[in-house]
Amino acid sequence: MYFLDRLPSSKYSGIPLETKRTSDYKEISIEETIKLLDTSVDGLTESEAKKRLDKFGYNEVREKRRSPVLDFLSRYWGPMPWLLELAIVLSYFAHHYLEVAIIFGLLTVNVVIGFRHSRSSRRALELLKKRLAITSNVLRNREWIVKDAKEIVPGDIIRVGIGNIVPADAKILGDDEVSVDQSSLTGESLPVNVHNSGIIYSSSIIKRGEARAVVLNTGVNTYFGKTVELVKIAKPTSHQEQV
Repeated sequence: MYFLDRLPSSKYSGIPLETKRTSDYKEISIEETIKLLDTSVDGLTESEAKKRLDKFGYNEVREKRRSPVLDFLSRYWGPMPWLLELAIVLSYFAHHYLEVAIIFGLLTVNVVIGFRHSRSSRRALELLKKRLAITSNVLRNREWIVKDAKEIVPGDIIRVGIGNIVPADAKILGDDEVSVDQSSLTGESLPVNVHNSGIIYSSSIIKRGEARAVVLNTGVNTYFGKTVELVKIAKPTSHQEQV
């Protein structure tokens, strides 16, 4: 661990911490990274971590909550509902009021069933997320403790090992080496070996080895977070809409 002994161990300089893209840290040395993140190999104190948590927010990608009323009404909007609604209008002008009632009733029954199934699935997913909440070993106040991954902040020193899900984008310290499964991010079928100064990405899985690393980015600023945000705003045209 001679290499780590040469890294800065003094406390914080008070320099305002600004976010940089994870890719920007690839060509930056560990010493410079430690300086830019205004941290040390001894990790952060709880008070400093709290300040950074207030600034950067929790290490999570928040989902936009839709109003249940709007969610329900939105099910009347779409290619298939449009066809049924058009049939309702045509039947009304043709004075076929029974058909109007039947079509509207079938459409509403379909909306209610879809809404209830969606709500049930969402509740099951929320329960699963709570049970599978990720934790991580973090160096705080010069002691290793277990923290919820969402409480990790840039500048934290974390330790990852076999089977761990990487909680945030981080840069490996010392001469450690790990084998990482990044298939969920890059689509690569084989694990990638990452060693000294290499970067491991949030949501990837450690397959072999153990390492200490300094956290570079959290939440939506991670590679995974930015990918999720792009998926959210992407709106591909469905086959029905094309027809």
